[in-house]
Formats: sequence, C-alpha cells, structure tokens
Amino acid sequence: MNDDILNAIETKLGVSRRSFLQLCTAMAATMGLPKGAEAAIAQAIASPRRPPVIWLHFQECTGCTETLLRAEHPTLERLILDIISLDYHETLFAAAGHQIEAARKASMAANKGKYLLVVEGATPMKDGGIYCKIAGQTAHDMLMECAADAAAIVAIGSCASWGGMPSTSPNPTGSTGVPVLIKDKPVVSIPGCPPNPYNFLSTVVHFLTFNKLPDLDAKGRPKFAYGRLIHENCERRAHFDAGRFAQEFGDEGHRKGYCLYKLGCKGPETHANCPAILFGDVGSGSWPVGTGHPCIGCTEQGIGFQKPIYALAEPEYIVPPASYPHVVEQQGEGVTFGSAAGLAVIAGLAAGAGAAIARNLGKGDRDDHSAGKE
Repeated sequence: MNDDILNAIETKLGVSRRSFLQLCTAMAATMGLPKGAEAAIAQAIASPRRPPVIWLHFQECTGCTETLLRAEHPTLERLILDIISLDYHETLFAAAGHQIEAARKASMAANKGKYLLVVEGATPMKDGGIYCKIAGQTAHDMLMECAADAAAIVAIGSCASWGGMPSTSPNPTGSTGVPVLIKDKPVVSIPGCPPNPYNFLSTVVHFLTFNKLPDLDAKGRPKFAYGRLIHENCERRAHFDAGRFAQEFGDEGHRKGYCLYKLGCKGPETHANCPAILFGDVGSGSWPVGTGHPCIGCTEQGIGFQKPIYALAEPEYIVPPASYPHVVEQQGEGVTFGSAAGLAVIAGLAAGAGAAIARNLGKGDRDDHSAGKE
C-alpha cells in the first residue's frame, strides 16, 4: 500500500496508519475476503468518491441509528462526513419539514442509479398504509419512490428486514419487511434488534470497495455476519456440550456461567456473529448471553418476537437429552453428574456412536468385497 493512500487516510479520517491498516485487515477478514483485499478497502476509503445515502425511517424505535451512533471505528461523524454522503436522515438532520424533503429529492435526482438506500423500520400495508406517514406520504409510497433509482437497498434491523416487533401477531397495521415489497432491486437484510453496527459498516465498505453487495444467504443476509449459528461461537458452548445448564435465573449454575439453553436461549437456532464481535465498543465489549440473558433470536424471522422467551430452542444439531440431571459441584470432587442417569446418558451416547462407527466400517468392507476389491 503506497504512502499517498496512507497519507490521504491520515488526513481524511484523523487516524494513525497502524490503526487504519488494522481496521482494514480486520474488516477484510470478517467479510471472508482474500488476501490483498485490505489494500482495495483502504484505497476505496481514501478515494474522494463518497456514495450518497438516503436513509428512511418507518415503524421503528430508532435503535438501529442509536447503535450506529456508538460505533468507534470509524465514529459516526467520520462515516457520514468522510466515507459516505448522508443526504437524508430524519434523526440526524438539522433541517426539518420542507427543507429536508427538498434535500432528499435533489439528491435522488442528481444521483440516479448511484445512491444507496437504507431503510430502518417496518412498512405498514393495512388500510392503504395510513399507519406511518412522512411529509404526507405513506411509508410504502416513499419506499417505492426512493427505491426506483437506488443502486442497492439495505434493510437495517429486524423491523426493516422482515417486520420485526411491529409485525408481531396479530400485526394490526399489516407491517412487513423491505424484501417482501422490493423485488426488482438487490436488497441486503441486516437483522437484529439492534443489529451490530459493524455488520452495517462492513456492508457499506464492501459496496464502496467493490461496487456491489457482499455474498448473501438464502434470507438475504450477508454471509460474513449471519453464516454461522450463535451457538457455535458462544463462550457457554462447553457447558452445553457437558450438560451443564442454568435451571433458573440467579441459581448457582446461572451465576457460574452455565449454558442458558434451559432458560430459553435461542442461540442454537439463530444465525449471527454476536459472540464474535460483541456490542458496546467499550473495553472488551459484551453481548446479551455474556451478561446472563438468553438470546431471543432477534435476527431470525419466526423466532425473535414470535417464539416465547421460555420456549426451548430447536437446535440445528446436537439436541441435549431432556434426562440430563441437575449438575452438582461437590467440594474437593469437582463437577459431577448428580445421579447415575447422567452416566447412563453418556454411556448410551458412547455406545450409539461406537455402533454407528462399526456399522459404517462393516458397510465399507462389504462394499469393497462386492466390488471385487481385496
């Protein structure tokens, strides 16, 4: 990476070369980009070209914007002043009324096919969409107007991604997400309540660097952020595998950091990178499960805000037996299962695994003989 780019970065963002290179490398690694991508990211950020962004607010609590306000790498003012051109945002704009609407229309007219549309909040559709209006327009009409000439669309938060809290049964306003309404434009969903700001920032940087959205999963989410189960990277996973579960909030297992599966944690069926990148941007950061609260599955449609917090998750794999007894820690003896039932479960699992291996080995021998192999 040449000195001209790094000098431009120091001037533009006010950060040291070392900090900036660490950021680019971490971002490239997070998005699963090949070696050398950090140089392309640095060059794109150093470029004077700033993609225009139109940011809409519909049925939401502004939590997605609030989480972005707390990002530190880069800070919000650096993001909106030096990396992107935030041309419309009702919460952050100093202007209001006719002025802000005129700014939106002027930006859209001057940047047809070039601006990035960000939508925060669900779109109500019942009764002609009258339950959310901005400047006399329904949310649906404004969405369609802004989406018509957008280069790409980002649905930030669970509300914009699939309806979120406003769409909770009985869904009185007929709320829904952007992907249901927009079919002729690329839409990337970044669900969460709120989503991690770095998932949004990484998506924007990917678009800025490569002029396209990152690879998406079947639900339209960036694979780099939603490609794995929360359960896979959870710091309580070892307790899950060992059968150590908190039985009640505040009990001994809960205080010692045991798995929260039996308290309704939805991590085994929820895809997100929460335990990997954490929240808060202060010190070492934290996340809900790390502070003792079960994951509510807010990034998954049909789980977050739909499935009761007390209901057990349906793990994609490795369902713990219901017969696991309570774990008792005895002085001088370490952690032991509280009854012979636990040993029976372990023995049964081991026997089952051994039988499966033997069966597969036997099958392999039979296949070899049937093929005339020695």
